[in-house]
Amino acid sequence: MIISWNITKACQLKCRHCYRDAGTQDKDELSPAEGKALIDEIALAGFKILIISGGEPLLRPDVYELIAHAKAKGLRPVLGTNGMMIDRMVARKLKEAGLTRAGISLDSTDAAVHDDFRQEAGAWQASIAGMKACLDEGLDFQIHTTVTTYNVNDVMKITDMAVTLGAKAHHIFFLVPTGRGRDLAAVIPSDAYQNLLKKIMLKQREVPIELKPVCAPQFVPLAQDMGQPTRFQRGCLAGVSYCCILPNGDVHPCPYFPIKAGNVRDQKFSAMWQSSPLFKELRAGDYNGACGGCQHKTSCAGCRARAFAATGDYMDFDPECIY
Repeated sequence: MIISWNITKACQLKCRHCYRDAGTQDKDELSPAEGKALIDEIALAGFKILIISGGEPLLRPDVYELIAHAKAKGLRPVLGTNGMMIDRMVARKLKEAGLTRAGISLDSTDAAVHDDFRQEAGAWQASIAGMKACLDEGLDFQIHTTVTTYNVNDVMKITDMAVTLGAKAHHIFFLVPTGRGRDLAAVIPSDAYQNLLKKIMLKQREVPIELKPVCAPQFVPLAQDMGQPTRFQRGCLAGVSYCCILPNGDVHPCPYFPIKAGNVRDQKFSAMWQSSPLFKELRAGDYNGACGGCQHKTSCAGCRARAFAATGDYMDFDPECIY
């Protein structure tokens, strides 16, 4: 079971696709004490992996303390970051705190394309420097890429670059139009979506690192159809074995799925995870439209966030489905 906690909305970038519309810190983000109490509840609920993200999580001064607390509670803490603040000292502090792995965003092999997408000159070079600092300090890292019409033809080259840089994995996020991404007309068409998923499956046979499509649940049945071994058994995990906590304590099924299950200031998270009507509905899997009658609905489940973005009904069909 995996959970994401956006510990802050503060960020030095204004990325065109940002699901959290990050930039300015929220005044009501959880305090350090509330954060530690939340981590206790996350462990009590049975989660194993805690993704600490943002915004830019390294802008929050107590990030090392939160990582250490998560580690002490038996969780596997990992980080989602733009990597720009990571130098050797920061990488060393993250490793000493107990961080298992840093996920660093990289959206192109071309610095100009990445910098334009992130709306910050020098962002690409700073992210690469952050990866090298992790490597120098023995802190595992992986690369995160958001797929859009800007970079769809560059994704496999980024995988090759990830191998060269020493990354442990390349996780490939398919754009869901939420947050600032609502105004970004860059979702790749269905045929390009299908072709890229097949390329990822084939590329996995060539490279020694893990490749994982994210917000592309059809990759699980596709891998089965192509005879490609994968450790992943289900596509969309939202509300089933995954959820997201916002800086102010609101709980959503996933970062791209802006429906509130509750707030950890009003209800203990462990109880919410068990009893939320929203989570129960998602776990029941009674989908509408094509997803409802699909033979792959238990292994794929369709992207619930994309269904909501397209139709306003999170139990509706996934409009990008390749099946």
